[in-house]
Amino acid sequence: MRKQDIEAELAELKSDYSRIQGDVEKATSFSVDTSAGDKKLEEIEDRMKELNQQLDNLE
Repeated sequence: MRKQDIEAELAELKSDYSRIQGDVEKATSFSVDTSAGDKKLEEIEDRMKELNQQLDNLE
């Protein structure tokens, strides 16, 4: 994977993370189950860690 591709995917994941985090916070304020959103946030965090490691290996 090229550096440019990694950076593009990271930017997309950051955007998704922010959006989902907002949704989870809103759901929490209404006492709605947020387990699915929390799980998705964890998956995004894991993928971002992988991509950051790949980015570090390229540099």
